[in-house]
Amino acid sequence: WLWRHEPASVSAGRSRLLLGNGASELIDLVIRDHDPSVASMQERLWKAGSPQGTQYKEYERSAQAAGYKVVAHDDKRASITCFVNPNNPTGAYHPVEEIKQMIQEQCTPGSHVIVDESMQPWVGPDWRKDSLLSQSEWIADLLRSQGTHVFIMHSWTKIWSCTGIRLGSVVAPSVESLQSIKQCQVPWSVNTMALEFLSEVVKDEEYMQRTWEITPVWRQATVDAIKGRFPSWVVLGEPYLSWIWVETGSAAVVEEAVRLAREAGVPVRSGAPGYNLPTMVRIAVREPKNLHLLLDAWKAL
Repeated sequence: WLWRHEPASVSAGRSRLLLGNGASELIDLVIRDHDPSVASMQERLWKAGSPQGTQYKEYERSAQAAGYKVVAHDDKRASITCFVNPNNPTGAYHPVEEIKQMIQEQCTPGSHVIVDESMQPWVGPDWRKDSLLSQSEWIADLLRSQGTHVFIMHSWTKIWSCTGIRLGSVVAPSVESLQSIKQCQVPWSVNTMALEFLSEVVKDEEYMQRTWEITPVWRQATVDAIKGRFPSWVVLGEPYLSWIWVETGSAAVVEEAVRLAREAGVPVRSGAPGYNLPTMVRIAVREPKNLHLLLDAWKAL
């Protein structure tokens, strides 16, 4: 399914693919597996690939738990760099050639690079062509020439709306890299229910087509409604994503917006926890007919 765009790569791809009990398990395995001393690095340093440092926090948490120190995104001493593309929560997106350039410019030879593409399927029917999944030869060449390991991470609970089922995957740069992390994975990591779900959901093309059709429409309706009610707010993110990232300009407004939305049963997320961006709020894209629930709750803002 991952290499449907290039059938010739299926066999080689499967040999580098590992399923896990959610992406979190695999994130921990990949980060703990890298020994900086092997690559002649002096310190255990981790950095976010995002220039602003704002991205999904699980990678930073895992790195710190493994004894890594967090450094700036442009610090080339880092032995592990993690990109999230499309970026959660900012909604920023880098096409595949751009993300390749970022890896080459920001990451030191011998380091580990994790690129989280969990939100990539929302790009559209041709998402695989703009994914690092289509760059197996480039990844292999980078490993041969520079010793840089590029891992492609996915959490599948997002696109398939199955948060109760723990299911993630990682594609390693080589079979040897995969075996190195697999030997540390606990047995029976992915339960039978998750495997059965996976076997069926990859066949559901109608669900994917419907997702690609309605998400941009629903998102635009949400954006229009937000801008109509709050013209000073700045809405960020790509038009096909399943959430919007909003700059309100006021931490007090965000705090009240979160409280009102929660009381109305339509919670939104403040950018303060974890990201330290108290003027930002994250809003999920939902069916437009239910938008009034949120807007009515925000009448007092």
